[in-house]
Amino acid sequence: MTELTGKRALVTGASRGIGAAIALALAEKGADVAITYERSADLAAEVVRAIEEQGVKGFAFQADSADPVAVKRSVDDAAAALGGLDILVNNAAIVIYDTIADMALHAIDALLDVNIRSPILAAQAAIPHLREGGRVIGIGSAGADRIVGDTGTVYYMTKSALHSFTRGLARELGPRDITVNLVQPGSTNTDMNPADGEFADFQRSLIPLGRYGEPRDVAAAVAFLASPAARQISGVVLNVDGGLNT
Repeated sequence: MTELTGKRALVTGASRGIGAAIALALAEKGADVAITYERSADLAAEVVRAIEEQGVKGFAFQADSADPVAVKRSVDDAAAALGGLDILVNNAAIVIYDTIADMALHAIDALLDVNIRSPILAAQAAIPHLREGGRVIGIGSAGADRIVGDTGTVYYMTKSALHSFTRGLARELGPRDITVNLVQPGSTNTDMNPADGEFADFQRSLIPLGRYGEPRDVAAAVAFLASPAARQISGVVLNVDGGLNT
């Protein structure tokens, strides 16, 4: 379990849920890990403690992903604390559901700012720090390929934009031996979408495996893409969705 020993990783939006699971999975494989959080300082501190229990370094930086200055600062601060940067995981995102007819302008702006602009700016800030063999991994949504219902259009649009961003950045950074990939979770048991929630049975009915995923399932995919075993994989969209998009 030492594939990532000596690597330095930043996971955005990682005080809980999928982000926290990703941070811990990278630490378990030997990486030093920094995370960002917006408001949950206590939860972020717990994640850092769990990282450090793996015998590696852990750091947390407050950053509002809707704030361009904060996004760049958090990447630079993480690189300084870690002594460099090898892995960037763009996990921070927000979810707002509403119909196109009723969605407020501020909600549209928030989705665009956090889910599209923030990953771009974080990658832009990370590029000077990334060295040969680096990794940029985005977290999207399987719903970008299969929209169900009539209230998720703008949210899933922001996630589908990550397809083009991933493929284009993979082209740009490939000559430097830096891979860029996108992981798309399906229904995953988090506090935002619990497996015993109001709409959980309906979601399970769409999934061939018939079950929700767990944050560790997404984290395992990210840890693999961050590892040397994935050195020839770039520009790929990997679904972790129980077969939803088959």
